[in-house]
Amino acid sequence: MPFTIATWNVNSIRARMHLLLLWLETVSPDVVCLQETKVEDTDFPVEAIESAGYRAAYRGQKSYNGVAILSKTPIEGVRCGFEDDGPADEARLIVGVVNGLTIMNTYVPQGRDPDHEMYAYKLEWFERLRAFFESRFSPDEPLLWAGDLNVAPEPIDVYDPKRLFGHVCFNPQVTAVLEEVKSWGLVDLFRKHVPDPGQYTYYDYRTVDGVANGRGWRVDHIYATRPVAEHSLRAWIDLEPRMGDKPSDHTPMLVELDA
Repeated sequence: MPFTIATWNVNSIRARMHLLLLWLETVSPDVVCLQETKVEDTDFPVEAIESAGYRAAYRGQKSYNGVAILSKTPIEGVRCGFEDDGPADEARLIVGVVNGLTIMNTYVPQGRDPDHEMYAYKLEWFERLRAFFESRFSPDEPLLWAGDLNVAPEPIDVYDPKRLFGHVCFNPQVTAVLEEVKSWGLVDLFRKHVPDPGQYTYYDYRTVDGVANGRGWRVDHIYATRPVAEHSLRAWIDLEPRMGDKPSDHTPMLVELDA
């Protein structure tokens, strides 16, 4: 049977539980990578997730960041954060193994402004991530990387590339550092199956009728090593949750693998 994996920045899991539980019931993905859960581990809604038929591995903090992996089957070998000399950032990176597939879920710093210290930290974060891949994994083994990467890699990934050029999520610097990570041996599963423009996962709350008018960004991604990419069947973005009641500003991206 096909195996479905999703990524979704929920922008506060407790504020989106009504949408998340409905979506889990109707779409029923095998694995979901969540970002910006914005909740301390002691307050993570474990019981509600388990009642929906999912196990959960998570690491969070109050009000900011937070990542989680939900799975219908056991999640093994869970690790959180970088394992280097820099800030661990445990609430931004979680790794687990599901059915023999290593899954990495990340929430990459947004950067705020090109002159802000968090922008420099964002660029450094990608460099550390490349080193993390090199030291812990092999491109010849099955690995999938999902998350809100806060990068729109190509002009077709933003609704107005001329006006938005230079933004912390759409400029040559961030594209270059992302490409450096990808060059380790990763395939963009969405673009493998969907070459068309106008496909977005993020719609700013401040943009009136952003979804209806296609004024979005593709900053959420699912990449995989070639052994996984060769078994990918399709990829798509589900806009339904973004049009629901009190939605996140992001919406899920999914891929289907030939299990």
